[in-house]
Amino acid sequence: MLSQQDLIDKGLKATLVDHPLIQHKLSLMREKQQSTAAFRSLLREISWLLCFESTRDLPLEMKAIETPVEAMKAPVLSGKKLAFISILRAGNGLLDGMLDVIPSARVGHVGLYRDPDTLQAVEYYYKVPNKIGERLVVVVDPMLATANSAIAAVQRLKDGGAVNMRFVCLISAPEGVKAFNEAHPDIPIVTAAVDSHLNDHGYIVPGLGDAGDRIFGTK
Repeated sequence: MLSQQDLIDKGLKATLVDHPLIQHKLSLMREKQQSTAAFRSLLREISWLLCFESTRDLPLEMKAIETPVEAMKAPVLSGKKLAFISILRAGNGLLDGMLDVIPSARVGHVGLYRDPDTLQAVEYYYKVPNKIGERLVVVVDPMLATANSAIAAVQRLKDGGAVNMRFVCLISAPEGVKAFNEAHPDIPIVTAAVDSHLNDHGYIVPGLGDAGDRIFGTK
């Protein structure tokens, strides 16, 4: 796995969230014998921690409130609430945990599948909150492999008016980070790990296999 310094040395732009709890839970997820139920639970727990990192710069404003002791000015989120956009279907594994942390967030979905021959993303569904350009948009998908799906989803959101975005994933490949950086240099990446490389089938090595299949128990 690459470190934050490795990314810098390679000219790759991504924030690596290397908290010990995330790394421990991710290692458990990687084990091929891990049950579907445990895989889902671990992903949900990791998504809480990734949510904190990806929203650490949310704007605040002061609001007058009454505590049981006295009146005070207290910080609350300002402006439009943010929107989580899940890249179907695996993105829902991260989405569920993030909604635990920010239940008031609006939710959108971009449905994409990877053509097995070209590895290019093909869209089959798109539904996002209104006034998307006025919201912080957090796009989620567990794996950033070739980055074709992530690049296509973010471009679709830009075309729909989204301006302030970031992409959050569990595991990345250097090739995917590079491709995403080149396509969308203005969109930050937040990831829990950057693994070695992609294999001939476009899977991250060592990775954890197909995240969607492991989340939903379909293989």
